[in-house]
Amino acid sequence: MRLSYHISGAHVLQPHGDYGIMAHMKILVVGSGGREHAITWRLAQDETKHELYCAPGNAGTAALATNLAIGAEDVAGIAAWAGENRPDLVVVGPEAPLCKGLVDVLSDMGVKAFGPCAAGARMEGSKRFAKEVMNAAGVPTGKAQTFTDADAAKAALPAYGLPVVIKADGLAAGKGVVVAETTAQAEAAIEDMLVASKFGAAGAEVLVEEFLDGEECSILALVDGENAVLLPGSQDHKRAFDGDKGPNTGGMGAYSPAPVVTPAMMPGIKEKIILPVVRELKKRGIEYRGVLYAGLMVTPPGGKTALSGSSINVVEFNARFGDPETEVVLPRLAGNFAKILMSCAEGRLEEADVVVKDEMAATVIVASGGYPGSYAKGKTITGLADAAGVPGAIVFHCGTKAQDGQIVTAGGRVLSVTGLGPDLRTAVDTAYAAAGKISFDGAFRRSDIAHRAFDRR
Repeated sequence: MRLSYHISGAHVLQPHGDYGIMAHMKILVVGSGGREHAITWRLAQDETKHELYCAPGNAGTAALATNLAIGAEDVAGIAAWAGENRPDLVVVGPEAPLCKGLVDVLSDMGVKAFGPCAAGARMEGSKRFAKEVMNAAGVPTGKAQTFTDADAAKAALPAYGLPVVIKADGLAAGKGVVVAETTAQAEAAIEDMLVASKFGAAGAEVLVEEFLDGEECSILALVDGENAVLLPGSQDHKRAFDGDKGPNTGGMGAYSPAPVVTPAMMPGIKEKIILPVVRELKKRGIEYRGVLYAGLMVTPPGGKTALSGSSINVVEFNARFGDPETEVVLPRLAGNFAKILMSCAEGRLEEADVVVKDEMAATVIVASGGYPGSYAKGKTITGLADAAGVPGAIVFHCGTKAQDGQIVTAGGRVLSVTGLGPDLRTAVDTAYAAAGKISFDGAFRRSDIAHRAFDRR
């Protein structure tokens, strides 16, 4: 690997290679959320103008690409389109089609895809499997046990103390995790998952896991089966309401960089967390290519660390770009994004040029009233053009659709409004200035995105 390390504005060590101008590419982005809009938007920023498609996309991607009437989980439909249209690259956004084996099907057809095979996607699709891999690789993480019997799970609770974490083993749209403050809450979560089948097959097994104290951070690593490049850190805000109150959501906002992870910590995260997992998967015959997302817990001095004693522990792995982390990380990347993704897919990441701009970023989710519970759809959205007109702002669509000449709500998280700036305060203020111009019936948002970074100061 030819490297000449440099420090970006985010002070993240990145490999610096030959930029080059990549030829025009036909690219299909799979998915319909804010993450996929951000991926499509970033591809559209490349100097080379690509031919972009989204399956199924949303009202935002429609301005940048051709939306296809194919669901993200319709593996057969996507494969049929790819077979007929022969895209140069397919970028798979959500976890569900990855776990269903979309990349495997495309690879068998000779179509290059960015994302792990189904076996690799089990790092997100099965928390039990991810724990097995981490333990085998010596990666620091909390102690956990897996159960299929509710009584056995309840009997194990005293060994973990309080708080304790109860997790559904499978995919639960980011909502299958309960941090129980009392034994009654923990037992209720176990009952919901194993007895009441609240999350269906995803909750047929549950993990009882030790609670880790500290501050969370998300690290997105680009992986080509052998090598890895870490993108700048970010911090998600999972709780629905200000002050980190209320139920867990898919994410109510994010910012990057996250000061909880310093530049000096990044090499250790790569060498002690990311690469050991990549190597352990390879030992098991799984060549992992795509994004390996590490959700980390950073414990401050004097805090309660995991039984391993490490101050940085893995809370979870995901097999794709995070959402809303993607909306703050990708706008900070310079260079040819399509080339970076293709280099991962082809196993030659050493040729990619990943450069981080000096700008900082923050994003605010504008959500439907009732989210993450039940919510109404079809509410007319106003102010989108005004929001996009705020200098330094980008409006990413998460759950929208075009209807009768208007843009209406079609999901719980409706919009992700990103602000860029030379410092975090400017980025946050820009995001809120733009978000404030958007309205629809029942809209709500948190007002304290990046509060931990500001509190730290």
